[in-house]
Amino acid sequence: MIRPPSVSGVAFTQAVDGDLRHDLEARRILSSRLEISSEWSTVRQVHENSVLRVDRPGEAGVADALWTTVRGLPVAVFTADCFGVVLLGEDAVGVAHCGWQGVASGVVGSLRQAMTDAGHSPLTAALGPGIGPCCFEVGPEVAQLFEDETATTSWGATSVDLPAAIGGQLDGVELWSVERCTHHEEGWFSHRRSGDEERLATLGWLP
Repeated sequence: MIRPPSVSGVAFTQAVDGDLRHDLEARRILSSRLEISSEWSTVRQVHENSVLRVDRPGEAGVADALWTTVRGLPVAVFTADCFGVVLLGEDAVGVAHCGWQGVASGVVGSLRQAMTDAGHSPLTAALGPGIGPCCFEVGPEVAQLFEDETATTSWGATSVDLPAAIGGQLDGVELWSVERCTHHEEGWFSHRRSGDEERLATLGWLP
């Protein structure tokens, strides 16, 4: 598990922590370590930009971002090469699941706007592990969606810098990043590398 050193109410799991979507005992153990409830609020992720406001644990519906003002209610998304993002305001916290489709459709900006419109503008953000531009090879149909964030993989192919694209939707928000590539670094689940069905968790909560 990784926690930002200067941001409260954020955690990113590692492969050693298990797949906390279905392993409820592993979820209980990790939640106990964090001193939070093991009853999390989640969504059914679909690689889009829809956002839900939640006030209770359980699956809230179909979306790729969710947020709450309920203290002590953990909100979570699950990833394995996609990025998890946590947005924190004074009295609200939100999380977003950011694959290339979601980033291209502005899921982080949509979460930020939903929180802002409700009077809870995010002040800080934390970006979890995900596939880096070193490894995220894409075809021209994806690259053209990210004209300002195209890059080159370690083997010379065209790639997209998703962290840069996510950061572009968080202009003016203080951003901390794990800065780890799930594809080529050890200790993470990676669907692209090995077909993993397991998922990492991105967690946010109001202490």
